[in-house]
Amino acid sequence: MGESVAEATITNWLKQVGDKIEADEAVLEVATDKVDSEVPSEVSGVLIEQLFSKDDLVEVGQTIAIIETEGEDSEVEIEETIAPEIIEEVTKNIETAKEILSVSESIKSSSSEKFFSPLVKNIAAAEGIGIEELERIPGTGSEGRVTKNDILEYLKNRTNQPQTEAVQEVVEAVLAKSAAPVSISGGDEIVEMDRMRKLIAGYMVSSQQTSAHVYSFIEVDVTNMVKWREKHKNEFEKREGEKLTFTPIFMEAVAKALKDFPGMNISIDGDYIVKKKNINLGMAAALPNGNLIVPVIKNADQLNLVGMAKAVNDLGNRAKLGKLKPDETKGGTYTVTNVGSFGSVFGTPILNQPEVGILALGAIRKVPAVIETPEGDFIGIRQKMFLTHGYDHRIIDGALGGMFVKRVTEYLENFDVTRTI
Repeated sequence: MGESVAEATITNWLKQVGDKIEADEAVLEVATDKVDSEVPSEVSGVLIEQLFSKDDLVEVGQTIAIIETEGEDSEVEIEETIAPEIIEEVTKNIETAKEILSVSESIKSSSSEKFFSPLVKNIAAAEGIGIEELERIPGTGSEGRVTKNDILEYLKNRTNQPQTEAVQEVVEAVLAKSAAPVSISGGDEIVEMDRMRKLIAGYMVSSQQTSAHVYSFIEVDVTNMVKWREKHKNEFEKREGEKLTFTPIFMEAVAKALKDFPGMNISIDGDYIVKKKNINLGMAAALPNGNLIVPVIKNADQLNLVGMAKAVNDLGNRAKLGKLKPDETKGGTYTVTNVGSFGSVFGTPILNQPEVGILALGAIRKVPAVIETPEGDFIGIRQKMFLTHGYDHRIIDGALGGMFVKRVTEYLENFDVTRTI
């Protein structure tokens, strides 16, 4: 799944128990935070057991299914190499596991917007914890998920200080009042969010609750950049087979600014600052279904403009086709989003956790502007846009946030019109 991917959710079993499977044939579909992928079989054989169900969260490296491979001598080899007492012990363990799994079916079948690992569900089932109580346990895992240690710690306090029915009623009443009821009329259509939109919604709320968002706005004169691109775009496409959009030029300027101000290329881990070695630029991309995904250009500061253009086009195209690999949406250190592509002059984007900065690119517009020359000032038509720099005020103050976006502006305004590709 990629080095930075630790877990995935099973979204669909393509093969059922008893089905024959060929090598490299897809057995199931899984989803990471933002990317869906098929998992192929490494062998040919028959699927004899599914160890996890749909919507279960599975860690990378866990066994998720058992496939019986074909071989004339397989039974003989097993009998000759495995002692009977070991086979008996393994059989007992399998039966015990099946009993635990059967106890947890009530929890697994209950609907919840949160993901719980099979281990957590099994512990909850064994301790008589219902899905509603399980959802109230604070989690310390990724994205606030409940870990084994979380539920074991909860059980200690639960045993020592059991909740009375009266306390439980008060808690439920408070939770019920926290969300305002939605008025629905007869003509309204109710459509459930898809999995990705639920994840996005959770990330947005979590980011707002995690970081102290603050914004700096600056206007940029990109006339020279626009003229240069207009002059070279046809030549570039003919030679490279790639379109030359404004995005790689912006990404190049951001990568340079991050090298100048490495204090923006960081993350926060509790009371510690993590200074990132690599500059990995996230590139927010809108999908045809209206959802959003952020593929990442790794080591963006090491790419020239041609390399940046190829990376931008490749990731953007594959994002729209749903062909991104899980690792290609991980490891970002700073994100750029182009709100101007939809006509917005500027926007106030939400930070892509655990990053501490995000830049929104506004629409490029022709506007009248004062032009200063040695002979005096005059009014002329210039190509201008707004940059919105959002940053985490827990660690980034206005000075650094303002200087960073000013440096991006300087790179864009001082664009070399004599530059060759």
